Amino acid sequence: MTSNPSLPVRPLPCAQPCFPWHHFSMRFSSTPRGARLARRLAGERFDAWGIPYGSDAHDALTLLVAELCANAVCHGLVPGRDFRLCLSAEGTALRVEVTDTRGERIPLLTEPSGDLDGDSDGGRGLVLVAALADRWGWYPCTDGPGKTVWAVLEPGPASTPRPLTPPQGGAGS
Repeated sequence: MTSNPSLPVRPLPCAQPCFPWHHFSMRFSSTPRGARLARRLAGERFDAWGIPYGSDAHDALTLLVAELCANAVCHGLVPGRDFRLCLSAEGTALRVEVTDTRGERIPLLTEPSGDLDGDSDGGRGLVLVAALADRWGWYPCTDGPGKTVWAVLEPGPASTPRPLTPPQGGAGS
């Protein structure tokens, strides 16, 4: 086998990476307890990756995990099937992915039903995801039933707070 000296051996690093490459993936039971455990483990993982508890980026990422996991339990539940949480950090981006086995119920960004100041328990999850994430979306699983909903956050140098209004133009890609 011959090598070509004109090809780089390693990919070039992105400009000023904030995070070295990290990855975390685990299955959780599709129950409120499983969603709560996923959120707590994600919070610990973000802290270990250098995103400290109490920072704006940590709070935003933990809320993204909580909402996506709650949606997987509430809307993606297939009895006896778990959901999977995958976290990754590379360069300046942090990615949260939650995979469930219910492919026919696709996530739609809609206005919350009912009174926002009232007693309604749900309907705000994807609105929060859209407000906190730089981009988000979903794709169907190719190796079986289900879908993956993902969100990406690229915190600034000082992790400045982000406005809580949904971006114009829908869900993003």
